[in-house]
Amino acid sequence: MGLNKDSYTDMQREVQSFHDKHDFKNTGGEELTYRIALMAEELGEISACVSKGKSKQQLAEECADLYILLIGTAIAADFDLKQAFWDKMEKLHKRESKMINGRIRVSEFRD
Repeated sequence: MGLNKDSYTDMQREVQSFHDKHDFKNTGGEELTYRIALMAEELGEISACVSKGKSKQQLAEECADLYILLIGTAIAADFDLKQAFWDKMEKLHKRESKMINGRIRVSEFRD
């Protein structure tokens, strides 16, 4: 049976397989501080794609790198990213939006 490329579960399995292949659990690849540094690096690469006018394909690849790291961080920290997504979306839908400096913000807007 092949992968269902529309399935989050199959994406998660694929990332788990990558972690297993390189023994991330026992070689520091699942250490959370390290993973945060990698995510910051990828976010910088995403920023460079936008600010330097790189191609949509390059931007997509850098976003995919960050997405893979996010899934891997959920694996490393042992939480359900899919459930966290839906829980957060439920909260976000209840929030108000405001225009701030000409751009929309959706936040809790605490005083």
